[in-house]
Amino acid sequence: MGDVAKDLTAGTVGGAAQLICGHPFDTIKVKLQSQPAPLPGQLPKYSGAMDAVKQTIAAEGPRGLYKGMGAPLATVAAFNAVLFTVRGQMEALLRYEPGAPLSVNQQIVCGAGAGVAVSFLACPTELIKCRLQAQSALADSGTSTGAVKYGGPIDVAKHVIRSEGGVRGLFKGLVPTLAREVPGNAIMFGVYEALKQHFAGGSDTSELGRGSLIVAGGLAGASFWATVYPTDVVKSVIQVDDFRNPKFSGTFHAFRKISASEGVKGLYKGFGPAMARSVPANAACFLAYEVTRSSLG
Repeated sequence: MGDVAKDLTAGTVGGAAQLICGHPFDTIKVKLQSQPAPLPGQLPKYSGAMDAVKQTIAAEGPRGLYKGMGAPLATVAAFNAVLFTVRGQMEALLRYEPGAPLSVNQQIVCGAGAGVAVSFLACPTELIKCRLQAQSALADSGTSTGAVKYGGPIDVAKHVIRSEGGVRGLFKGLVPTLAREVPGNAIMFGVYEALKQHFAGGSDTSELGRGSLIVAGGLAGASFWATVYPTDVVKSVIQVDDFRNPKFSGTFHAFRKISASEGVKGLYKGFGPAMARSVPANAACFLAYEVTRSSLG
């Protein structure tokens, strides 16, 4: 198999593992991010992550934690193919000879390049996912017209294309998506490589055990969210914002408005579930990727 095909296959397996492990945490993260700030004297819909879990299960059952998984599941092959294949091709460009290990700085460059490419797939996928995950909270708060607006991922896509400016509407939030994916993936792949080299005691990491890969992958995923989390909050609120009566005119306006009304704390809504998700989900992703890639030769 060619390197591109190997990265495609391994990335798909890794992405599926990541999605299955992490989606319930992601649902809670988006619900916390997208709930409107309460009026003076009122309590927020969710008091915290555990309250969001309890309310979601009570209202929608356990399946509610997996709401919106159809869109990322349908695109997980393409998403991870782009991420790992672009990273792999950039590795090939930066190597001075085939098979030579790359430095941590070179892996940072590869991660940033992969982040640019994957943003154009992540943006429409996450817009659909966020609309589905957030609609119950928005409907109950009275900020959305009607109770349940969307019947599924295809329904979201049809509505956006029909009523929100065509295909361009699916790319609402592209700027904060790029601001998340480019530095986030640069840091993640850099940390992953640094930890692997640390555990291996050198640049040759081919003999690392699964335990080391799990730890490196989990901590690398945590570094992604610790670095870029506020941009993810901005992305989520922009993508679920009402098209006809928007609260935010753009990325910087959303950032300023959240900061002014809720303080720095508002930029970290849902941070707990995101970090709780990032470690097991990315550990599963990198382990599945490495094992699959190695088995393909």
